[in-house]
Amino acid sequence: MTTPGFPPNTLDDEGFPLWISGLEYEDPNHCVHVVKGLEPAEALEALGAKPRLFRPCELPDHKPDRMSLPQAALGEARGDAAAALLAGRIGEWTFVYDDFGATEDPTDLSADGRIAAMSYFSINADASLTYCADGTQLAWINVDDLELETDLADLPPDLRAAFEAAGTVEFDYLDPGEADFAICMRAISALAGIYTLDDLRRIPLLITPFG
Repeated sequence: MTTPGFPPNTLDDEGFPLWISGLEYEDPNHCVHVVKGLEPAEALEALGAKPRLFRPCELPDHKPDRMSLPQAALGEARGDAAAALLAGRIGEWTFVYDDFGATEDPTDLSADGRIAAMSYFSINADASLTYCADGTQLAWINVDDLELETDLADLPPDLRAAFEAAGTVEFDYLDPGEADFAICMRAISALAGIYTLDDLRRIPLLITPFG
Protein backbone atom coordinates (compact mmCIF):
# COMPACT_ATOMS: atom_id res chain seq x y z
CA MET A 1 0.00 0.00 0.00
CA THR A 2 2.21 2.77 -1.26
CA THR A 3 0.14 4.50 -3.98
CA PRO A 4 -3.42 5.70 -3.46
CA GLY A 5 -5.87 3.99 -5.82
CA PHE A 6 -7.28 7.31 -6.99
CA PRO A 7 -7.50 8.70 -10.52
CA PRO A 8 -4.77 11.22 -11.44
CA ASN A 9 -5.26 14.79 -10.24
CA THR A 10 -7.88 13.93 -7.61
CA LEU A 11 -5.76 14.52 -4.47
CA ASP A 12 -4.31 17.73 -3.07
CA ASP A 13 -0.71 18.15 -1.85
CA GLU A 14 -1.61 16.75 1.58
CA GLY A 15 -3.34 13.65 0.21
CA PHE A 16 -6.92 14.81 0.74
CA PRO A 17 -9.47 14.23 -2.04
CA LEU A 18 -9.80 17.44 -4.03
CA TRP A 19 -13.58 17.42 -3.79
CA ILE A 20 -13.29 17.67 -0.01
CA SER A 21 -10.51 20.25 0.10
CA GLY A 22 -12.44 22.19 -2.56
CA LEU A 23 -15.41 22.45 -0.19
CA GLU A 24 -13.61 23.11 3.07
CA TYR A 25 -12.91 26.25 5.03
CA GLU A 26 -9.24 27.06 5.58
CA ASP A 27 -7.90 25.07 8.58
CA PRO A 28 -10.96 22.81 8.49
CA ASN A 29 -12.84 21.20 11.32
CA HIS A 30 -15.24 19.08 9.30
CA CYS A 31 -16.68 15.66 8.53
CA VAL A 32 -18.09 13.67 5.63
CA HIS A 33 -20.91 11.14 5.96
CA VAL A 34 -21.78 8.53 3.34
CA VAL A 35 -24.76 6.20 3.42
CA LYS A 36 -25.91 3.54 0.99
CA GLY A 37 -29.56 3.50 -0.10
CA LEU A 38 -30.87 6.74 1.42
CA GLU A 39 -31.95 9.91 -0.37
CA PRO A 40 -30.16 13.19 0.43
CA ALA A 41 -33.15 14.80 2.16
CA GLU A 42 -33.64 11.69 4.29
CA ALA A 43 -29.95 11.65 5.21
CA LEU A 44 -30.01 15.29 6.26
CA GLU A 45 -33.10 14.69 8.37
CA ALA A 46 -31.54 11.60 9.99
CA LEU A 47 -28.62 13.79 11.06
CA GLY A 48 -31.00 16.21 12.76
CA ALA A 49 -31.40 18.92 10.10
CA LYS A 50 -34.78 20.64 9.67
CA PRO A 51 -36.52 19.87 6.35
CA ARG A 52 -38.10 23.32 6.15
CA LEU A 53 -34.61 24.78 5.75
CA PHE A 54 -33.49 22.49 2.90
CA ARG A 55 -32.93 24.16 -0.44
CA PRO A 56 -31.53 23.14 -3.85
CA CYS A 57 -27.95 24.19 -4.36
CA GLU A 58 -25.58 25.03 -7.18
CA LEU A 59 -22.02 25.36 -5.95
CA PRO A 60 -20.25 28.64 -6.69
CA ASP A 61 -17.45 28.51 -9.25
CA HIS A 62 -14.89 29.78 -6.74
CA LYS A 63 -14.48 29.58 -2.98
CA PRO A 64 -14.34 32.98 -1.25
CA ASP A 65 -11.59 33.69 1.27
CA ARG A 66 -12.29 32.54 4.84
CA MET A 67 -15.43 30.68 3.83
CA SER A 68 -16.35 27.12 2.87
CA LEU A 69 -17.96 26.56 -0.51
CA PRO A 70 -21.25 25.38 1.08
CA GLN A 71 -21.24 28.48 3.31
CA ALA A 72 -20.80 30.63 0.20
CA ALA A 73 -23.68 28.79 -1.47
CA LEU A 74 -25.95 29.42 1.52
CA GLY A 75 -25.06 33.09 1.72
CA GLU A 76 -27.26 35.00 4.12
CA ALA A 77 -29.48 31.94 4.57
CA ARG A 78 -26.85 30.47 6.90
CA GLY A 79 -27.58 33.12 9.49
CA ASP A 80 -26.17 32.24 12.91
CA ALA A 81 -26.03 28.49 12.21
CA ALA A 82 -22.79 26.78 13.17
CA ALA A 83 -22.57 24.60 10.07
CA ALA A 84 -23.59 24.29 6.46
CA LEU A 85 -24.56 20.77 5.36
CA LEU A 86 -24.34 19.81 1.69
CA ALA A 87 -25.88 16.55 0.43
CA GLY A 88 -26.20 14.68 -2.84
CA ARG A 89 -26.46 11.16 -4.23
CA ILE A 90 -24.03 9.46 -6.62
CA GLY A 91 -25.17 5.98 -7.61
CA GLU A 92 -26.16 3.99 -4.53
CA TRP A 93 -24.37 6.33 -2.12
CA THR A 94 -25.46 9.62 -0.61
CA PHE A 95 -22.90 11.96 0.93
CA VAL A 96 -23.37 14.74 3.48
CA TYR A 97 -20.54 17.23 3.88
CA ASP A 98 -20.56 19.11 7.20
CA ASP A 99 -18.23 22.11 7.07
CA PHE A 100 -18.09 22.49 10.86
CA GLY A 101 -17.99 18.88 12.09
CA ALA A 102 -21.27 19.35 13.95
CA THR A 103 -22.79 15.95 13.00
CA GLU A 104 -20.40 13.29 14.20
CA ASP A 105 -22.59 10.21 14.72
CA PRO A 106 -23.57 8.18 11.60
CA THR A 107 -25.47 5.48 13.55
CA ASP A 108 -28.96 6.73 12.67
CA LEU A 109 -28.01 6.89 8.99
CA SER A 110 -27.37 3.15 9.08
CA ALA A 111 -30.77 2.17 10.51
CA ASP A 112 -33.01 -0.36 8.73
CA GLY A 113 -30.16 -2.45 7.35
CA ARG A 114 -28.17 0.33 5.69
CA ILE A 115 -24.41 0.89 5.67
CA ALA A 116 -23.07 4.30 6.69
CA ALA A 117 -19.69 5.79 7.51
CA MET A 118 -18.31 9.11 8.70
CA SER A 119 -14.81 10.54 8.35
CA TYR A 120 -13.86 13.34 10.75
CA PHE A 121 -10.88 15.69 10.65
CA SER A 122 -10.33 18.44 13.21
CA ILE A 123 -8.34 21.63 13.21
CA ASN A 124 -5.96 19.81 15.60
CA ALA A 125 -5.45 16.99 13.05
CA ASP A 126 -7.61 14.49 14.94
CA ALA A 127 -8.55 12.07 12.16
CA SER A 128 -10.94 9.14 12.42
CA LEU A 129 -13.52 7.06 10.57
CA THR A 130 -16.67 5.46 12.00
CA TYR A 131 -18.44 2.63 10.15
CA CYS A 132 -21.96 1.44 11.00
CA ALA A 133 -24.43 -1.12 9.69
CA ASP A 134 -28.07 -1.63 10.66
CA GLY A 135 -27.89 0.89 13.49
CA THR A 136 -24.74 -0.60 15.05
CA GLN A 137 -21.19 0.74 15.06
CA LEU A 138 -18.92 -1.96 13.63
CA ALA A 139 -15.62 -0.10 13.40
CA TRP A 140 -13.93 3.06 14.65
CA ILE A 141 -10.54 3.86 13.17
CA ASN A 142 -8.31 6.45 14.81
CA VAL A 143 -5.44 7.36 12.50
CA ASP A 144 -3.08 7.81 15.44
CA ASP A 145 -3.55 4.13 16.35
CA LEU A 146 -3.94 2.64 12.86
CA GLU A 147 -1.48 -0.11 11.94
CA LEU A 148 -2.12 -0.81 8.28
CA GLU A 149 -0.22 -4.11 8.17
CA THR A 150 -2.42 -5.70 10.83
CA ASP A 151 -5.62 -3.70 11.39
CA LEU A 152 -7.17 -3.87 7.90
CA ALA A 153 -7.77 -7.61 8.18
CA ASP A 154 -10.34 -7.04 10.93
CA LEU A 155 -12.42 -4.52 8.97
CA PRO A 156 -15.66 -5.29 7.09
CA PRO A 157 -14.75 -6.28 3.49
CA ASP A 158 -16.03 -3.12 1.78
CA LEU A 159 -14.29 -0.87 4.30
CA ARG A 160 -11.07 -2.86 4.01
CA ALA A 161 -11.21 -2.45 0.22
CA ALA A 162 -11.74 1.30 0.66
CA PHE A 163 -8.63 1.62 2.85
CA GLU A 164 -6.64 -0.46 0.38
CA ALA A 165 -7.73 1.93 -2.38
CA ALA A 166 -6.83 4.88 -0.16
CA GLY A 167 -3.28 3.60 0.14
CA THR A 168 -0.64 5.76 1.76
CA VAL A 169 1.03 9.04 0.86
CA GLU A 170 4.68 9.50 1.76
CA PHE A 171 5.68 12.45 3.90
CA ASP A 172 8.94 13.24 5.67
CA TYR A 173 7.26 13.02 9.08
CA LEU A 174 6.03 9.45 8.46
CA ASP A 175 7.77 6.10 8.37
CA PRO A 176 7.31 4.19 5.08
CA GLY A 177 3.83 2.64 4.98
CA GLU A 178 2.58 4.61 8.00
CA ALA A 179 -0.96 6.00 7.81
CA ASP A 180 -1.14 9.71 7.03
CA PHE A 181 -3.78 12.12 8.37
CA ALA A 182 -5.77 12.14 5.11
CA ILE A 183 -6.24 8.37 4.80
CA CYS A 184 -9.74 8.32 6.32
CA MET A 185 -11.00 11.01 3.95
CA ARG A 186 -9.56 9.02 1.03
CA ALA A 187 -11.14 5.83 2.35
CA ILE A 188 -14.61 7.35 2.68
CA SER A 189 -14.30 8.82 -0.81
CA ALA A 190 -13.29 5.43 -2.21
CA LEU A 191 -16.13 3.72 -0.33
CA ALA A 192 -18.73 5.98 -1.98
CA GLY A 193 -16.92 6.46 -5.29
CA ILE A 194 -16.64 10.27 -5.09
CA TYR A 195 -13.43 11.89 -6.35
CA THR A 196 -13.88 15.40 -7.78
CA LEU A 197 -16.01 18.52 -7.44
CA ASP A 198 -17.15 17.84 -11.00
CA ASP A 199 -18.79 14.67 -9.63
CA LEU A 200 -20.86 16.94 -7.39
CA ARG A 201 -21.63 19.55 -10.01
CA ARG A 202 -23.26 16.90 -12.22
CA ILE A 203 -25.91 15.90 -9.66
CA PRO A 204 -28.76 17.63 -7.78
CA LEU A 205 -27.57 18.98 -4.43
CA LEU A 206 -29.35 20.02 -1.24
CA ILE A 207 -27.95 22.46 1.29
CA THR A 208 -29.09 23.56 4.72
CA PRO A 209 -27.88 25.54 7.73
CA PHE A 210 -27.41 23.40 10.83
CA GLY A 211 -26.96 23.99 14.53
